[in-house]
Amino acid sequence: QVQLVESGGGLVQAGGSLRLSCVTSERSVRRDAMGWFRQAPGKGREFVGAIYWSGGNTRYGDSVKGRFTITRDIDKDTVWLQMNSLKREDTAIYYCALSTMNWGATPYDYHYWGQGTQVTVTS
Repeated sequence: QVQLVESGGGLVQAGGSLRLSCVTSERSVRRDAMGWFRQAPGKGREFVGAIYWSGGNTRYGDSVKGRFTITRDIDKDTVWLQMNSLKREDTAIYYCALSTMNWGATPYDYHYWGQGTQVTVTS
């Protein structure tokens, strides 16, 4: 059973930074990409960004471009989401996800999900 475990969420002031981590429990799972999504109260799950696992290419949602960065370490089976210049509207539960077939920008493109970690940005 593939498990994704996120960590690093918390409370931060606007303008600050946080780094989220996501570790995959099963090294042998086929993996095309790792993605990050977020969900604020009363809203749908929003694409934050993704990294193509083998090549390291990245793509981001428009609302976080230039502020968030995704990196990965293949040997450690870990992906990170570095979040800078945080805004109150970044407050949400952040999920990492694994895609076995592509690196799309919708939740339907991803097949395994973490439990989520809360990020709260205060003014």
